[in-house]
Amino acid sequence: MKSHRIALLFNANKIFDREVIAGIAAYLSSTRATWDLFLEEDFRLRLPGIESWQGDGIIADFDDPAVAAALTRSRIPVVAVGGSYENQAAYPEDVPYVATDNFKLIKMARDHLIEAGLRHFAMFSLPEAQENRWAQEREYAFRTLMEQDKMEPHIYRGLGTSAPSWDEAVDQQIKWLHSLPKPVGIIAVTDARARQLMQACIMAGIAVPEQVALIGIDNDPLARMLTRIPLSSVIQGAQEMGRTAAHLLDQMLHGVRMSGTRVLVPPVGINVLASTQHEAPKHPHVMRARHFIRQYACQGIKTHQVAEYVGISRSSLESYFRQELNCSVHDVILRFKLDAATSMLARGERSIAEVALCCGFTSVQYMHAVFKRELGCTPRTYQDRAMMGIVDDGLALPAPELAA
Repeated sequence: MKSHRIALLFNANKIFDREVIAGIAAYLSSTRATWDLFLEEDFRLRLPGIESWQGDGIIADFDDPAVAAALTRSRIPVVAVGGSYENQAAYPEDVPYVATDNFKLIKMARDHLIEAGLRHFAMFSLPEAQENRWAQEREYAFRTLMEQDKMEPHIYRGLGTSAPSWDEAVDQQIKWLHSLPKPVGIIAVTDARARQLMQACIMAGIAVPEQVALIGIDNDPLARMLTRIPLSSVIQGAQEMGRTAAHLLDQMLHGVRMSGTRVLVPPVGINVLASTQHEAPKHPHVMRARHFIRQYACQGIKTHQVAEYVGISRSSLESYFRQELNCSVHDVILRFKLDAATSMLARGERSIAEVALCCGFTSVQYMHAVFKRELGCTPRTYQDRAMMGIVDDGLALPAPELAA
């Protein structure tokens, strides 16, 4: 069987590109296609010399305009992967193109915020640039949806990320956040941008999700690990895009003409975590306390520390929690620790002992007792069920009713 030499032109430091590559790998493992894959050792995208490469085909990220320009007149078959465009003229001519559906991504995020009970919406985007065309397409989708409902589209692009501008960028983000009506649901064009904005909220003392409910796009596990408050995110169909792109190129290698073919791939769903679990508390002390708990529950905080942060007595805080939430402060702390533990166990990346330590349980035995009491199973059983797909990794996992 003939082996084909295929180049993958992606920047795998981006979660989107990594997922596309994973989809290509999945296609190869499920078919009889035999490809020798060529990509940089550090998974970066470098174009110099690509025009003289003696290969059989290329799959490339056309969100980068330099890639599109370099491959426009390629002598070998090329399949493009990138974002969708409202203007059909923005697509490359005569190149099969597999796109993430930007409009459906934004609509799914906005619908989720509407279902959370929010009535004000905003978007955190990226500076206008050729390499950020996909972000501007998401802005267009957001603006269209808002105008359809006769609502003002609050869109903020902010500064790019670099050390010299970090302080100014955060100051501007905080100023923008203060200017928005509250409570507000904000869609960030990526999880990376959502992480930045969540950090700005925390620094400004703006409660997430009570005042600002925040959702990103990409479902990036690294971004989740770098946020104090678990981040909700739209899951793109990037792996499906990779499989589709590989299938199109496979067809082209066997003589099938695919010129001008376009495939739009919809999002998979939403990983719903704490950043969009919006509830409108009746009392500001409860809102402030939950904001603190959400950030530090897994660090083993106690009720008296929450009361000190809020600035009232422990007994007063307990009274407010009983009136509004019908539970104790300790119950809410434990609920957040349990949610964090179930999410980690479902991903299967850490041992049970490590999960207990990371989530602030004083011992594995105590976490075991909490799981048995609240979920009716041991941590090991929960993890085994998650690995079999019986439970979801944070997808709409109901908050348990914890015992007082």
